Amino acid sequence: GMENKHMNPAPEWLNAKCWDAVCRMSEMKKYNIFKEDFTQCLPDWKNIYDSLDPQDQEFPGAFAGERGLGRLCALRTIRPDKIVLAVQKFVAETMGEKFVKPPPFDLQSCYADSSAAVPLVFILSAGSDPMGAVLRAADQLKTHVDPISLGQGQGPKAEKLISRAKEKGTWVVLQNCHLAPSWMTTLEKICEDLDPDEINKGFRLWCTTYPSDVFPVSVLQNGVKMTNEPPKGIRANLLGSYNSDPIANDEFYESCTNHGFEFRRLIFGLCFFHAIVQERRLYGPLGWNIPYEFNESDMRISVQQLKLFLDENDEVPFKALSYTAGECNYGGRVTDDKDRRTLLCILERFYRPEFLEVEHNVTPSGVFRCPEDGTRAFFIEFIDHLPLVASPEVFGLHDNATLTKDQNDTNTLLNSILDTEGGGGKGGGASGSKDDVISSVAQDILQKLPENYDMEYAQLKYPVLWQESMNTVLCQELIRFNNLLSMMRDSLVNIQKAVKGLVVMSSELEVLGNQLFINRIPAMWKARSYPSLKPLSGYITDLQ
Repeated sequence: GMENKHMNPAPEWLNAKCWDAVCRMSEMKKYNIFKEDFTQCLPDWKNIYDSLDPQDQEFPGAFAGERGLGRLCALRTIRPDKIVLAVQKFVAETMGEKFVKPPPFDLQSCYADSSAAVPLVFILSAGSDPMGAVLRAADQLKTHVDPISLGQGQGPKAEKLISRAKEKGTWVVLQNCHLAPSWMTTLEKICEDLDPDEINKGFRLWCTTYPSDVFPVSVLQNGVKMTNEPPKGIRANLLGSYNSDPIANDEFYESCTNHGFEFRRLIFGLCFFHAIVQERRLYGPLGWNIPYEFNESDMRISVQQLKLFLDENDEVPFKALSYTAGECNYGGRVTDDKDRRTLLCILERFYRPEFLEVEHNVTPSGVFRCPEDGTRAFFIEFIDHLPLVASPEVFGLHDNATLTKDQNDTNTLLNSILDTEGGGGKGGGASGSKDDVISSVAQDILQKLPENYDMEYAQLKYPVLWQESMNTVLCQELIRFNNLLSMMRDSLVNIQKAVKGLVVMSSELEVLGNQLFINRIPAMWKARSYPSLKPLSGYITDLQ
């Protein structure tokens, strides 16, 4: 069943969803005393519930000294928003720190897997721009690159570039393939006709595209596929910036002779600024009113302008630097006036004389501070020892700002695990127990579904009147509810029959069964339902 028969011992602070999770965990054989133990240690659990970092606290009662998955399950019941941080800590302690550090993007190994007849496909994501990495790789291999952004009328130009590059052994980059759907069949034919015996061995065809159904499947299947998402977290973002062009070039990094210390310190400040504006997107409307796609190209031009201004001036021109970065490069994307003000306030933390002091704290607590002057390798080592997870104070936000962000991260993680685990066939007795759960939940919901509304009686009681316009709206809403209830009833009856083998298990019914099993509102119901963000059990309670 879906109803919790046990009384919530502390409704003033413990919500029904958390208490349901505690009771469900108590049904597991290993933790069958959790419910009683939780009730006995209520004050201690309330401290965990109110804590800013419950994942680091010692748990009371039966979970005192508990480590591993049991501890994660207990945290999931009472503070699900901190699950991602707890999982990161668990993985780092169990498997090692390297499993929670995203590896730097390695274009050379992707290039080594390719050949002149095998295209290389970049799958783009918000905030990623692989063009800089491609140009740097070409520079290292002493080859020429011809980039072309696809769109209306660009197809014939791209064909000429490709035919010329095949003879000379140079590279062609087809940018934004998703914007030229009509030319994709031509691209497919070009890739099919690539004969390694007839073209120069140095030739490479690079394509960049957002996930799209117009991109040729054969090119995807045969090509070397890459994706480079923007790093998540301040530390990973800083490392990504220091390993991207032009900062990754030691010659460029040491090239500012007039203001060497200022140049290196302000590069660190600019990278930190870039990380903050990227990460603030994860906080939703608290971060930016509109989620802008700041990317590597914004930082690249800002770093080059920084060097230019320092070379040409005896003093550091903070006003000019702030204008070019805040109003032009990054600010050029910003359309909301409050977001523009926020962007300039954040930039002012880094582009000011105080930032050049030998010892300077980036955050008030001093957790993030500026390193001493040194080589690029020294800065990378310093960044590597920064905290994995940044507190909201780095972004200038209140500690409670992370609640929604952390909850969304947890939902994404758990939904991904459920989607991975829930798909496909099950071996042994697992499918039997799953079928039993689906049947039980379907029967339980069927018993709780209200009867359809009597529309004849409703239209007599609320007739169409000039004086009462809401009568018409009410009757229309009742018809919509009847459609929803009828569809729910039919689908629940059919899934029970399908589980027993009395009717064919169609793909729609299979999806319905999987979603009932993982307590998620089925997609076929959502199509006719009112909007709801609740899990299935809460949705059915509302429906009653």
